[in-house]
Amino acid sequence: MAMGECGMTAKSREDMPGRISRRSFLKRAPFAATGPLLLPRLAFGANERVAVGCIGVGPQGNGVMGGFLNDERARVVAVCDVNTSRRDATCDRVKKHYGDAGCAAYRDFRELLARDDIDAVLIASPDHWHVLHGLYAARAGKDMYIEKPLGLSLAEAQALRREIHRYGRIFQFGTQQRSDRNFRFACELVRNRYIGELKRIKVGAPASHGSGNLSPMPVPDWLDYDLWLGPAPWAPYNENRIVNDYWWHNTDYALGFISGWGIHHVDIAQWGCGADDTGPIEIEGTGVFPSDGFCDCATSWNVWCKYANGVEMEFTDNAQLAQGVRFEGTEGWVYVRRGFINAEPRSLLTKKLYPNDLHLYESGNHVGNFVECVRSRRDTVCPIDVAVRTDTVCQLSNIATRTGRTIHWDPAKECIVGDNEASRMLARAMRAPWHL
Repeated sequence: MAMGECGMTAKSREDMPGRISRRSFLKRAPFAATGPLLLPRLAFGANERVAVGCIGVGPQGNGVMGGFLNDERARVVAVCDVNTSRRDATCDRVKKHYGDAGCAAYRDFRELLARDDIDAVLIASPDHWHVLHGLYAARAGKDMYIEKPLGLSLAEAQALRREIHRYGRIFQFGTQQRSDRNFRFACELVRNRYIGELKRIKVGAPASHGSGNLSPMPVPDWLDYDLWLGPAPWAPYNENRIVNDYWWHNTDYALGFISGWGIHHVDIAQWGCGADDTGPIEIEGTGVFPSDGFCDCATSWNVWCKYANGVEMEFTDNAQLAQGVRFEGTEGWVYVRRGFINAEPRSLLTKKLYPNDLHLYESGNHVGNFVECVRSRRDTVCPIDVAVRTDTVCQLSNIATRTGRTIHWDPAKECIVGDNEASRMLARAMRAPWHL
């Protein structure tokens, strides 16, 4: 799919084909662009649980899985990971929680997705796998909760959006701050103009870090290393390559914390300025990148975004700006981070919204909201269209810092204007046989 051209936003909503056999799905799925599908379940009985499979059960996957284990409306029935030790330990956790042996363990995610009895999946794999796992899940008729960020390119995010709409899947993005009262309230204060006219947003997030180089090591027998690499370029194994604190900061697998962490607060900035269906029109920035070593993402950055309504956003790392989101208006400001909110005037903190005020989508539990929406078929607090818009800001911030040029963005057509080199950075190749 060509990128950087106008007119890439049309969404296909074709009808869902009928069921296929598990064998047929496994045979065709690795190469299917429009993939075989399983007919989704559209209604649940009052006492019927949502059957959940978990793909990627590292620290984050196990953490989010706990939300499903503790939700009586859901039942974790399968786990999948290329790390045998991690996979088996997680399966044991599930069995212990339910007090039975009702959990299956898989190495290959395609086997899990081929099960007709699984309704939804939690995807908490490494970043370079997020979109591919989501595409296969959508084509298999599964709803999904996907950890952030979406992908390594905007082309990936757009491909997933297209398939989510095409197959009518329920999607929850792992930007759980949307299910936090303080973040929602801060955005409601802004959207209802209780700080006056919004002029400026300041966003701060942790930066990436550098590292030494990694020497080749033998692949351990408990790891399917080729499947861990998946669409990423082939590289010799090293035990640190598959550790979060390393791959998070290597561009073969992630964009670094300008996306992986920054997306949390950028998402709130978008929510607060009413940009869930649009984005900035100009993005410029500078970044500092390691000159050597395995980790090669920005260890410091300053990005400035301008929206069509004149609102400006400064997005930078913690060394430059305190972590969190600060909305500044003509009559006051509100600042919010995890576990903390402040405002000027202080009376805003006890403000009660009027019935006719704008009340944003209220969710008190991110996993619980997803489970509820799987059952009701309504949109989650952070559906795919919102996720793509937020992901786009992080993608463009990364491009701006790497090119050192002002990026002119058309949010309606979703294309970079007048810069072919930057436009090419909106897509990237995948290692065969993996593709969108």
